[in-house]
Amino acid sequence: MAETLLAFAVGAVAGLVPFINIEVYLLGAAVVGDDALRIAVALAAAAGQTLGKIAFYYAGMGVLNVRWLKRKAERPPGRWAERAGRWRRRAEEQPWWGAGLLALSSLVSVPPLMVVCVLAGAVRMRLSVFASVTMATRSARFLVLVYAPGAVAAVSAALRTG
Repeated sequence: MAETLLAFAVGAVAGLVPFINIEVYLLGAAVVGDDALRIAVALAAAAGQTLGKIAFYYAGMGVLNVRWLKRKAERPPGRWAERAGRWRRRAEEQPWWGAGLLALSSLVSVPPLMVVCVLAGAVRMRLSVFASVTMATRSARFLVLVYAPGAVAAVSAALRTG
């Protein structure tokens, strides 16, 4: 239980603070835990990440006044600003495209999830869609991650005996 609560807390903080890496935390938990713990910490971390990313969603809507985010937006347009502008126009015109971009970003981190969360708020994606897509794809990412060490060890052992 304590591991699950800690995974949720670390996930939430990592969702807000870009340089805190939830993946490293989950790899450590995966090495010391059993299957039930791996699943629990992966899902708890995904819930925490989703909660943390909702802050960026609200910043994109303009509800939260985030000074450093406003400074970035006021910079002269560059390559990222142009690309974000294209994404925004497309997401406004085709809401499912925006949800797909969010899913891709949340699953593989390309484009950066923080940027896509702000974009989702800016185009007024429904919060229920934002939260459910983020939770589902973060869960999938984290479940793969917590089972990766065991899978690598099994393949390595099979190759040695094979």
